[in-house]
Amino acid sequence: MSLHLPQLDDDPLAPFPPVASALRRPDGLLAFGGDLSVARLANAYRQGIFPWYSQGQPILWWSPDPRTVFETATFALPRRFVRQLRRCDWQVRADTAFEAVVAACASAPRPGQDGTWITDAMQAAYAALHRVGLAHSVEVFAGDRLVGGIYGVAIGRMFFGESMFSEVSGGSKLALGALARQLHHWQMPLIDAQVGNPHLEALGATQWPRPRFAEAIAALVEQPLPVAGAWTQAFGVQPAATFA
Repeated sequence: MSLHLPQLDDDPLAPFPPVASALRRPDGLLAFGGDLSVARLANAYRQGIFPWYSQGQPILWWSPDPRTVFETATFALPRRFVRQLRRCDWQVRADTAFEAVVAACASAPRPGQDGTWITDAMQAAYAALHRVGLAHSVEVFAGDRLVGGIYGVAIGRMFFGESMFSEVSGGSKLALGALARQLHHWQMPLIDAQVGNPHLEALGATQWPRPRFAEAIAALVEQPLPVAGAWTQAFGVQPAATFA
């Protein structure tokens, strides 16, 4: 690691460096080391910091600038896709297959990437967050088959998206749309999408300067959780056709 990159203390409650001190190249790299404990991850997300590293590397912590976000009030699925949903028998649920969604995201091929950052250690860490009610998944089923999903971390009224996948074309798109609609209903205005790409931009993601993002989430994470624990019951079973 560079001498200019801070190493985190062994104490999971130790503070992170200020996000404004993150490197410009690579964009947003803030610190290394520490662990993936529930306490440290919760502390990180409250500040808009997330882990992202490959097998064999130390844990790397990031706060990129700009930040890619979706605004739940204005999120809209593409019209052509919406027309397809009128004849679709898929169903959307939440927190019924969290670990399966994370595993599917880990194994999904990514253009330009060799391997995955969702290592076994990362999967175990987010499973631990899920057990304490901080990590959640939205799942798309065709009958009993999981065909798409998304997972992330919810703190207060802020949702930090981590990854999504499609086993069948459109699966992740519907999961994202269902998540955005439900979060808007719960008065949760933002989905953090971390780092932008053409696919996210095509779905309506925008770029926020890091100071704007940090100010927004500082207020949102302090607000009470709209739903405590698992989202399964509050989310219900939502037929895909209701999004058409």
